[in-house]
Amino acid sequence: MTLTADATTTARDHIALDERWSTHNYHPLPVVLAEAEGAWVTDVDGRRYLDFLAGYSALNFGHRHPDLIAAAHEQLGRLTLTSRAFHHDQFGLFCRELAELTGTDMVLPANSGAEAVESAVKIARKWAYQVKGVPAGTAEIIVAGSNFHGRTTTIISFSTDTVARNDFGPFTPGFKVVPYGDAEALRAAVTDRTAAVLIEPIQGEAGVIVPPADYLPEVRRICDEHSVLFIADEIQSGLARTGDLLALDHSGVRADLYTLGKALGGGIMPVSAVIGRRDVLGLLQPGEHGSTFGGNPLACAIGRAVVKLLATGEFQERSRTLGAYLHSRLRELPGVAEVRGRGLWAGVQIAPGGPTGRVASEALAERGVLCKETQDTTLRVAPPLVITREEIDMGVDAIATVLHP
Repeated sequence: MTLTADATTTARDHIALDERWSTHNYHPLPVVLAEAEGAWVTDVDGRRYLDFLAGYSALNFGHRHPDLIAAAHEQLGRLTLTSRAFHHDQFGLFCRELAELTGTDMVLPANSGAEAVESAVKIARKWAYQVKGVPAGTAEIIVAGSNFHGRTTTIISFSTDTVARNDFGPFTPGFKVVPYGDAEALRAAVTDRTAAVLIEPIQGEAGVIVPPADYLPEVRRICDEHSVLFIADEIQSGLARTGDLLALDHSGVRADLYTLGKALGGGIMPVSAVIGRRDVLGLLQPGEHGSTFGGNPLACAIGRAVVKLLATGEFQERSRTLGAYLHSRLRELPGVAEVRGRGLWAGVQIAPGGPTGRVASEALAERGVLCKETQDTTLRVAPPLVITREEIDMGVDAIATVLHP
């Protein structure tokens, strides 16, 4: 049977196509989405759902934000790709505006978050050899346990997630793993060969884990004491998700390099970047690193529109105020053991005896709220920053009925 994507094709038909023809590297909820706007999505059968996940922060500005759609449409009518073999009129403007917004010196555009992390790893190693004087081929990067930085072969080499690692070796050497939030373990792991420390200011996939208040400042001190680069992975936590431009800002700490992604593409296309110090990023020379689509005209135009939205501070403020309300409501619910996170980002730990995260997610979808589990017993709540107080109430009320019927 041949199916076409038209109004008569049902959700069951689409799911059957996915099961037959796609690789099963995801286990999505049985919902087939066709349209979206703001904090709401609509499936192929016409049912509307409140989006309580926002594409893991890729949709911070909601679905189809009019300013972002307008920027994409305008650029689609002009120029979409040149490759970096040529200059184009959006590239330098995007790099300057993103650097000015974040208070950094230089920008290396890329596509996916994993590509940004891979790029940061390469740059840190080059810095270690050329600046710090680490013997060639011996540089080490310290990472945190329960991290999530992507699923490339190099990145899973320092993952502690057996699902991500099993049967994918041999693994890339040059990484040390220490417990997240443990500054003394980090200090003990540093050697003369340490090039960088790579951590998430808040660990998303691990269950929205916020470290102790003194941890990130101590990481900065350790890096300074030992001439080590501090790389902050802000791919999920950055760009207003936590109530500030960058999650690290809450601690009054600056990294040497940041990786950005997800929300930088405005929910329209993959856009990522490594941003940071000129004396580090400036070490890259022509031919040493590249990306055919990285920094393409369409991506840069959308990224510029994202920067313009963030420059107003509106979305940071929405995340702060509505995030406080979200957390207060979630903490009141029976069936919740703990609520972690910051801003419009929460890890809802389901109390013992409650449903698994997967069962809870499926039950929420039946009630018109789209959320997703992580670590089996945690619901990851991260709605678009355009959500209203009334919509938060709708989502939280649905969680209440699922966790404590």
